Amino acid sequence: MSQWDGKSKGTVLGYRIFVFLIKKAGVKAAYGLLYFVASYYFLFLRKNNRASFYYFKERLKFSYFKSKKMVFKSYYTFGQTIIDKIAISAGMRNSFSYEFDGIEILKNLLAEKKGGVLISAHVGNFEIAEHFLGDIDINFQINLVTTDLEHSDIKTYLETVTNKPTVKFIIIKEDLSHIFEINAALANNELVCFTGDRYFEGTKSLSEKILGEEANFPAGPFLIASRLKVPVVFVYVMKEANLHYHLYAREATVKHRDEKALLKEYISSVENILQKYPLQWFNYFDFWNHFKNKK
Repeated sequence: MSQWDGKSKGTVLGYRIFVFLIKKAGVKAAYGLLYFVASYYFLFLRKNNRASFYYFKERLKFSYFKSKKMVFKSYYTFGQTIIDKIAISAGMRNSFSYEFDGIEILKNLLAEKKGGVLISAHVGNFEIAEHFLGDIDINFQINLVTTDLEHSDIKTYLETVTNKPTVKFIIIKEDLSHIFEINAALANNELVCFTGDRYFEGTKSLSEKILGEEANFPAGPFLIASRLKVPVVFVYVMKEANLHYHLYAREATVKHRDEKALLKEYISSVENILQKYPLQWFNYFDFWNHFKNKK
């Protein structure tokens, strides 16, 4: 199954070095160090490289040599989004420029005060979405459904150098108690944000084609969104040149209790984003299950 183990790469020392560069020399100076980090990943992370190369070569149909190049560039771009997230969270928001595409959808959703579901993916830099939503949020609670499987030492360190997030985190738990928190938030007319492209072993999944090949997706976001009478919006925050970010918001057509139709519409929206930003697909694992039975 196209599942993820919930953990990302990195060390506290590495983050400390980048934070030092960001503070002392600026964001673009920190970008310079990324060439060495991306080179290390490109040379030594065999499984991640294989999965990323498959995405570029087989799913996007790039040539062999272009796919190899794109693997390296993808690591570099991913590193940039991490640096940007740290910089923005540490109070350097004004160093970046922002563009809104579909902002009226979000404004109307917030103005109605009926609650709603936002669904994104591990593309671009969705984790800085709260800084966009803060521009239009009028005392509205935003809840981000996430895992707590990241390295706790990295998380603890970052909390010392960044501002406290304004969003509330709902942590996915094995006992499914997070479902009650989600329902309570929606009942209180709040926004609940999901990412719809990664699932974990033991949880319910849905299967559908993306970029021409079958993959599995977490059933939860689509089951919840299709059963509640609240608006559903697909949201992506994509990195562009010169410290510029572009937020896309698209309202979904939701048929009651038809999670498969909602999933298909979600996949179509993700595919459209990837056509514009192929480097910003940050699922560095066997997403399509292509290597499951291969050594």
